[in-house]
Amino acid sequence: MSSKIQLPAYGQPAMGMNWIGLRTLYLKEVRRFMKVQLQTVWGPALTTLLFLAIFSLALGRGDRTELGVPFADFLAPGLIVMGMIQNSFANSSFSLLVGKVQGTIVDYLMPPLSNAELMLAMVGAAVTRAFLVGGAVWLAMVLWPGVSVMPKALPVALLFGLLGSALVAQVGILTSIWAEKFDHAAAVTNFVIAPLALLSGTFYAIDRLAPTFQAISHANPFFYIISGFRYGFLGQTDSNIFLGMSILAVLNLIFGFIVYRLLCSGWKLRA
Repeated sequence: MSSKIQLPAYGQPAMGMNWIGLRTLYLKEVRRFMKVQLQTVWGPALTTLLFLAIFSLALGRGDRTELGVPFADFLAPGLIVMGMIQNSFANSSFSLLVGKVQGTIVDYLMPPLSNAELMLAMVGAAVTRAFLVGGAVWLAMVLWPGVSVMPKALPVALLFGLLGSALVAQVGILTSIWAEKFDHAAAVTNFVIAPLALLSGTFYAIDRLAPTFQAISHANPFFYIISGFRYGFLGQTDSNIFLGMSILAVLNLIFGFIVYRLLCSGWKLRA
């Protein structure tokens, strides 16, 4: 009696991790945004530098300090990581959405990649863009007069940059799964990502706020990203570093699970 060949389930690898496929999709996503790097890397870096110049001139006069350091030194790390998380979201929210709009979503769904590998490749590419933008901004700030951006705890800064950009990348994938047109993704950017980033303590220490607004800030996950990243540069912060690290790690696991399950279900991706 002949035995039947058992094929792997759709979206699941035959055995082990498909490292070649994962690397190929990751490089494809990286090359996509690097082809227009003036728009995807250097443009955001210039915008972040303009924020530094404007707010330093407007609010940094009179020897103003925050957390015991000059205002420009306080502001710089927050602007770096804010640029990182915004561009991480922009990258991951684009890939699947443009495939749905242009009818090329099959290019993501048909290759022999598991749903986990698909997710890892897109998150990895988004995190890569985030760190390229962050590195470009940091390099420019090193040459900026009157600003010190030499990290005092580099591993902490890198860890919070990784946790933050990975978290927002997963939110971006979730957005690209849900969205049916570019207006939907733009709405999430304008009404969710931008307000959370701007109201997260980037431009101020939250101890200056009223108790109610301090509580609201502590409920904002972007606050822990920026506060922890800033600690890596200044050695000082206005939050509990280990609490922030734990919250971001848990949120990464939660959103990772949600994105994985949606990819497995094919919701708004497969007919």
